[in-house]
Order: sequence, then structure tokens, then C-alpha cells
Amino acid sequence: MGVVINGRTLTIDEVIRVARDRENVELSEEGKAAVIKARDYVDGKLAEGTVIYGLTTGFGKFSDTFIPEEEAAELQKNLIVSHACAMGRPLPDHVVRAAMLLRCNALARGNSGIKLETLNTLVSMLNEGVHPVIPEKGSLGASGDLAPLAHMVLPMIGLGEAEYEGSVLPGREAMQKAGIPVVELAAKEGLALINGTQIMCAIGLGVLHDAINLSKAADIVAAMTAEALNGILKAYDEKVHIARNQKGQQQAASNLRKVLNGSGNVRSENPRKVQDPYSLRCIPQVHGASKDAIAYVCDIVSREINAVTDNPLIFPDDDEVISGGNFHGQPLSLAFDFLKMAVAEYADISERRTERLVNPQLSEGLAPFLTTHGGVCSGFMIAQYTAASLVSENKIYAHPACVDSIPSSGNQEDHVSMGTTAARTAALILDNAQKVLGIELFAATQAIWLRGETGLSDATKAVYDFVRRSVAPVDRDIVMHPEFVKFDEMVKTGVIVKIVEGAIGKLD
Repeated sequence: MGVVINGRTLTIDEVIRVARDRENVELSEEGKAAVIKARDYVDGKLAEGTVIYGLTTGFGKFSDTFIPEEEAAELQKNLIVSHACAMGRPLPDHVVRAAMLLRCNALARGNSGIKLETLNTLVSMLNEGVHPVIPEKGSLGASGDLAPLAHMVLPMIGLGEAEYEGSVLPGREAMQKAGIPVVELAAKEGLALINGTQIMCAIGLGVLHDAINLSKAADIVAAMTAEALNGILKAYDEKVHIARNQKGQQQAASNLRKVLNGSGNVRSENPRKVQDPYSLRCIPQVHGASKDAIAYVCDIVSREINAVTDNPLIFPDDDEVISGGNFHGQPLSLAFDFLKMAVAEYADISERRTERLVNPQLSEGLAPFLTTHGGVCSGFMIAQYTAASLVSENKIYAHPACVDSIPSSGNQEDHVSMGTTAARTAALILDNAQKVLGIELFAATQAIWLRGETGLSDATKAVYDFVRRSVAPVDRDIVMHPEFVKFDEMVKTGVIVKIVEGAIGKLD
């Protein structure tokens, strides 16, 4: 099984399969024909001596500097070498693989002018597991992800470093071990390889995929807390949410009704209280708004992964080479900043629910800080501190990257998107949110144990039983960190979603 690319039909799921499951990639016959046609057109223009940006001129502020044909190869090599200026930790392999795939897919449209042999080299690197070492920082998000994508190209020309079979090697050595010949870039090829949004898109796409899972996990974890705090089920009544006419809200409420169906701990009405606090009563409204935001980002990313984002663009059928700005990352930058806020809100309201579980003034009669040995034991007191710390950190990361811009290239490139910064900070927020929801799940299962482990719905009992197979109730104080790690993994891997969907069917 493999993924066939043509520049038009790639899906988010296929990107994830190639990036994380290491499925092979194949260039479609349609894509091959389009690439050959565009390259033939470029070669024809070069033979005519036509002045075209990036083919017979320098780059950025040097766009008015003519480059003779005999220096074309040196121009392309120098472009890669000079632009490989990224800094920071290497991007994870799955992000690198996603970026390589996205670049291949964009080139397969036949608007970039790359040689088929060069594109096949990048495809072979994916299939053989040659992963360029790409530092995470250094992109302005326009002209695309120049610096990190230049690092992606270095091993293709026998430079830089690449990870192969678990070892980081010099780029040329990694290519040799994999049996892939290095290439000499011809006119336009260097620019075609590095001028685009594939790094920001690869990072953000991974966050998006995991955020979709998080949106379901958050509904499940919230339902566990509702079980522990004897929540009022009526607030999730379908009529209420139809009246609001917000799709995500209706989906979240539906999930809560499904997960809590059959519970003896939640009630349609509670004679002891008229309403639950917002962190329980407004779960559909808060979680639902984030679901709608995630759906918007999904639409933007689904289009971007099949976009041509380099410059200039080649249109052989129209006999045109057009300099434009498709490399500008603003569509993704705005979307990933929105995604940051959507994911952060799952953590924000989760921490408030954890506070209600541990606070004896709010916890519906539960033992203070979820320990029956209060005083000598602190129980879950500091667990809430950790959640609060992570939520507060998210507020810093959630500052929008897209509203910042620093001019570059002698003010030729005078507005940039900072889209890669938006994607990277979205990943940090996601990690924190997963941890916060894990802490809530830990606290909720402890509270359910203190209540007597009775009356659970089929879905929440399935989750509770799964938790108990690896985490015992906390009777006396323990070192919490190892348990936190277990719950973080439960959220990250999506196992609790799989358990619930296996018990009651698909969630929205």
C-alpha cells in the first residue's frame, strides 16, 4: 500500500500515513507528464535567453542581476548553501517526512519547472528513509520556508546532514548508503525546492490531526468529571443546542450525551442544585467553539497541501512565467494562530474542572484534594498547580504570530507571515493541553474511586477500567510524575477515544 501523488488530491490522512506510518510514495503518471512538460518549457525559455526571475536572475533584492547560462548551476547550488541558515533543534522525523511529501506533491502539479529526475530523488529519499536534518527556527513564512527547506535540499546535493537507519550522517554518506545518487541542480530547481510553505504546513498539519483527536478526548474526560461531580445532564439536552444553531456545540453536546448515557451519577435534574458551574454546564459551548475552529483550519490545510506555493510559476499551455506571491504563508499563519487558541481553550476549561474536583468547597462532598488523609497527605493539591502552570504558559504561546512582520531582503520582502512560528507554538500549546487533560482524567478517576466506583455509564466505565489496569487509586501520597506521564500518553495516543468508540460507536 502506498500514496500516489499528483499535486491535486492528497489528503491530510495520507500525509499522516506517510509521515508517521512511513508508507511509500509514488508519483502518478499524470504528475510525471506535467513535470516533464513544464521542464521542457523552462529549457526552451533558457535557450531563447529570456530574462526570468530565479532562472536567469538573482533572488530577492538581486532580482535585477542577470545571471548568464554558464553560471546557472552555480546559482542554484549557492541558493541552497546560502539559505541553509536555520537554527535550533532538529525537527522530528515525522515533520520532515511530511514536509518532503508536501514539497513533492506541490512539484507534481507541473508549475515549478523542476526536472523529473530531481523530483524522483526527493521521492526516493522518502521511500528509503533518508531524512534531512532540518533545524526548527529561521523561517519568516515568506518567501515561504526558505531556510529550513534549504536544509531539506542539502543532502540531495551531497551536503548537510541526514538521519538514515537511526544515525545522523553527512548528507552525501546517507545518500550513498541508501543507494540514491546526489543531483546537480539546474536553472530554477533550487528555487522550486525551497520557495514554499511546506515546513509550516507540515508542522501545523500534525498539530491539526492531533487536535481533532484531542477534541474527542476532551469530551470524554469532561464526561468523567461530570460523573465524579454528579453533573446535571439536562444542560446537554439536544433542544438547547439546536436553539443555538452552532454545529460544533451540537457535536460536543451529542458526544456528552452518548458518553454519559446510562450513568447513574449524572441526573437530568438535581434537587440540591439548580445549575452546574460553567466549566460543566458550558462544556458544549466551549468545546464546540473549538471544534468549529478546528474544522476551519482543516479546510485551509486541506487546500494548502494541494497548492503550488513557489515563485515564479510556470504555465506552459499559456506560454507564461508569472512572478507572484503564493509562497506567502498568511493563510496558514492565521489558521494556525486560530488553532492555537482553540486548543488552548480545551486546557483552560479542563484546569477549571480539575480545580472543582480538588477544592472541598466546590467538589460536591469529595474529600479535600482527593485524599482521605488530608493534612499528612496533600493528595492532588499540586496536580492542580501543574495544570494551572501549563494553562498560563499557553497564554504566552497563544499570542498571534501572524500580526507580526519584519521586513527582509533589503525591504523587497516587506511583509511576512511568521506562519512557521504560529505552527511551532501551536505544537507547544497542543502538548500542554494534552498534559492538562491527562491531569484532569487522573483526578476524575481518583474522584470516581472515592465515590465508590458505581453508577458509571458503559463508556465511562470502559475508560475507568482501562485506567485502573495501569494506575492504582492513590490512597497515600506518591510521586505523581510517573502517573502524569501515563495519562499524558493516554490522551496523546488517542487510546481513550478508541476505547469509548469501541464501546458506544463513533464520536463527532
